[in-house]
Amino acid sequence: MTILRGCGTAIVTPFTDDGRLDEPALSAFVTWQVEEGIDFLVPCGSTGEAQTLDDAERTRVVHLTVQTARGRVPVVAGATHNDTRRAVEDTMRMCDAGADYILSACPYYNKPTQGGLLRHFEAVADASSRPVVLYNVPGRSGVNMLPATVAALARHERIVAVKEASGDMHQALEVLRVRPAGFSVLAGDDWMALPLIASGGDGVISVASNEIPGRMARLVRHALAGEQAEAQHLLRELLPLLDANFIESNPIPVKGALALMGRIRNVLRLPLVPAAPATLERLGAELARLGISVRPHD
Repeated sequence: MTILRGCGTAIVTPFTDDGRLDEPALSAFVTWQVEEGIDFLVPCGSTGEAQTLDDAERTRVVHLTVQTARGRVPVVAGATHNDTRRAVEDTMRMCDAGADYILSACPYYNKPTQGGLLRHFEAVADASSRPVVLYNVPGRSGVNMLPATVAALARHERIVAVKEASGDMHQALEVLRVRPAGFSVLAGDDWMALPLIASGGDGVISVASNEIPGRMARLVRHALAGEQAEAQHLLRELLPLLDANFIESNPIPVKGALALMGRIRNVLRLPLVPAAPATLERLGAELARLGISVRPHD
């Protein structure tokens, strides 16, 4: 399989007003993402509220994403649990659902050592029939996967990439320094996409591309092509929206923005709740500044 590069969307999971999966909205959303030129899709990550979907729902979301994408872009399915046995089971389900890659985050709450992370991800990769993307997100998991651990895991034949979301550019640079040839390093924060690619990285798994898939994809393509002026111009234009997406916990703002755009209902599952009115006002203003039509909100 070719190296994972470009801009991938960590897609939201649309719900109906009564909290069920909104399958028509998900299919329409995936179709729009592909038509806008996104490079790959990432269902069932933290932006997709994976931890409040049950096993059957996660499998259905991935299957429907694969079915709708129809091979036009790869699908990188989230499969994360803090119980290694259950992470393995989830990985196998996502492979059976047709995912092209598996995205597996550091176990949350348990706070394993680096040795524990090594054994956890080796177990996931051993069980997977698809290439595995590691996901380092200490702000959510409570543990930071160090560059040396990433480098050790990269020796596994099925571990092919890392989504680096520590928010620490120095750490990302060290991961780039120690990675083997052919191993992708993807930004896990939208603001980091350009500096990471300029330093030799391969792309981003993006939240903002839920709202602006075409523009984020263009930013990344300019950056990968070495067209720094064009990429810098786009980043300056988009940065206020990237920041607004994290006024509240992700995916609260991005779901609010997509509701303003008429793409989904503004419904989340507890313990997450819809964005505050002030957040919606800010998001609406940023979308309008970018020329995106928005609906009034209550």
